[in-house]
Amino acid sequence: MNLKNQRRLAAAVLGVGVSRIHIDPEGAAVVEAAITRQEIRKLIKDGVIKAIPLKTTSRGRARMRMAQKKTKRRSGPGSRKGAKYSVVPRKTRWMGRIRAQ
Repeated sequence: MNLKNQRRLAAAVLGVGVSRIHIDPEGAAVVEAAITRQEIRKLIKDGVIKAIPLKTTSRGRARMRMAQKKTKRRSGPGSRKGAKYSVVPRKTRWMGRIRAQ
């Protein structure tokens, strides 16, 4: 059963790549008979043809990092990126000096 043409049409209708088209194996015979975009649209509506969702970047590691930063971890000298006064503002340093007197 060659569904290459139907897969290509479905990809064009859904606006995704050919590799992201999923055709239900049970409805493959019906899909094989579909040769127009109109018929492909109907099969998409019926749920015989679907677009596989994108795999996006997992945010689990980012959440873990932010949880550590909340507890003041990852703040050592090797992790600091800005200039001296962007990490600790001048006024904060001044207040520290004044209050120490």
